Amino acid sequence: MPIGFQLGPLTIRFYGIILMVGAVVAAFVAEREARRRGLNSENVWDALIWVLIGGILGARLWHVFLPSSADVARGLTTQFYLTHPLDLMAVWHGGLGIPGAVIGGVLALFIFCRRRKLVFAEWADIAAPALALGQAIGRWGNFVNQELYGNPTNLPWAIYIDPQYRLKGHENQAYYHPLFLYESLWNFGNFILLLVIGRRYAKQLIPWDLFLIYLVIYPVGRFFLEFLRLDVTRIGAINPNQIFMLLVALVSAGALVLLHRRKNNLSDQANTVVD
Repeated sequence: MPIGFQLGPLTIRFYGIILMVGAVVAAFVAEREARRRGLNSENVWDALIWVLIGGILGARLWHVFLPSSADVARGLTTQFYLTHPLDLMAVWHGGLGIPGAVIGGVLALFIFCRRRKLVFAEWADIAAPALALGQAIGRWGNFVNQELYGNPTNLPWAIYIDPQYRLKGHENQAYYHPLFLYESLWNFGNFILLLVIGRRYAKQLIPWDLFLIYLVIYPVGRFFLEFLRLDVTRIGAINPNQIFMLLVALVSAGALVLLHRRKNNLSDQANTVVD
């Protein structure tokens, strides 16, 4: 399977193209949502550069400091990256951690909102469905790179992995769970759900709701998919990605409950004063 094409002296990789397509499509979705809310949609395109830079930096740092077991086996450890700066910057070869991308992108959006004097919670809610859709599209970059596949399987939808991309110890096994596809479908479902909630229950929603719902749904899916993954990240016997996802989901669910409980208490107090 080709991973790109030549344009003069440059190699254009499908991985990067797919990631950019995902980012642009996500921006269009966010722009439409901003217009629906009566906000200046130009802020979406201005914020996109910030979010892309923050997301790429965060994703790369996550990968560098929490390399997968497959990368460690190939010598691509944290120490290697820190002593080989050119390899550290070679994001076009893959090696981007989605948790870091989300953290970096959200931090960049926060800084952008502060500079523009925008309400961060409102723009985080606008970004949530778009982020889920961007992830759903971006995961197909892993398909092109023949990475992010799961355990060997003979299921009808198993994907064939070329010998040079098979992990050590699995050289003689050709078909695997399409883990990238599972996550892509999960993210697309998250996108649809957030859109439906955002429109059908608009009057019941409060700031942070959509963003926190995203931070519950995505980590739950990622937590369970980690059980199928071959090249997991390990710190001793612990999978830090899985633990992190579980904590994010629990904290976000707790924040949702507390915010709505606070809203109900304030409503009760207001009704008591009126009575």
